[in-house]
Amino acid sequence: MLESGILQITLNRPEQLNALSQEVLQRLDEIFHQAKQDRAVKAVLLHGEGKAFCAGADIKQLAPLNGHEGLEFARFGQAVFRRLELLGKPSLAAIHGFAFGGGCELAMAATLRIATKTAVFGQPEIKLGVIPGFGGTQRLSRLIGKGRALEICLTGRRFTAEEAFHWGLVNELAAPEDLLMRAKALLIELTQLGSIALESILTTIHQGYDLSLEEAFELEAAHFGLCCATADKREGVKAFLEKRTAVFSGE
Repeated sequence: MLESGILQITLNRPEQLNALSQEVLQRLDEIFHQAKQDRAVKAVLLHGEGKAFCAGADIKQLAPLNGHEGLEFARFGQAVFRRLELLGKPSLAAIHGFAFGGGCELAMAATLRIATKTAVFGQPEIKLGVIPGFGGTQRLSRLIGKGRALEICLTGRRFTAEEAFHWGLVNELAAPEDLLMRAKALLIELTQLGSIALESILTTIHQGYDLSLEEAFELEAAHFGLCCATADKREGVKAFLEKRTAVFSGE
């Protein structure tokens, strides 16, 4: 559903707590690909139907996997979530209820996360004899630190929205009745900004994070130069000097 430039994606398997089956992952991959290409899409909102955001991978499909199949399943899930992360457009996960396993990993691949105060998170894969396979070990450690990520993944324990907010995993807490309204308001705010600068920020932070500082600085400088050559930069500076709100064109 596209509204005000925001593509709302709703996980809709409420009886399975929106578990991520192979079919759901394939559909998400297609949607993310289309969203990147569609200029009408300015931002993406992820939400879950029913009483959960997403309870993780579909265990019935996980059960028969052998070593090779498990490798390919993990690689595919990682690729889908990486597509979301590198969309070039801001995305937001609006989280209520459970965000376990693959659900937590999906939320971490989004640009921002807002959760209800009663939401519950976890990477419980250790209790199934496996590990997070859709980027969880890597994104969690980058978002909340290596020590805390080790604790969460090794114990498989659940943690609250308050803890997630305190650690920096969640950007904002909201009352259940305000969750989607607040999520849309934040994304609408972002869609009013220059899309080229937004994409450059997403690119430089995501790709520069694992570069050397010198390489990351060069990446930043290149994108700063790119932005300086745009109509959006000229409009932004002119609007500032004229003490008015800028109207960006994405050019």
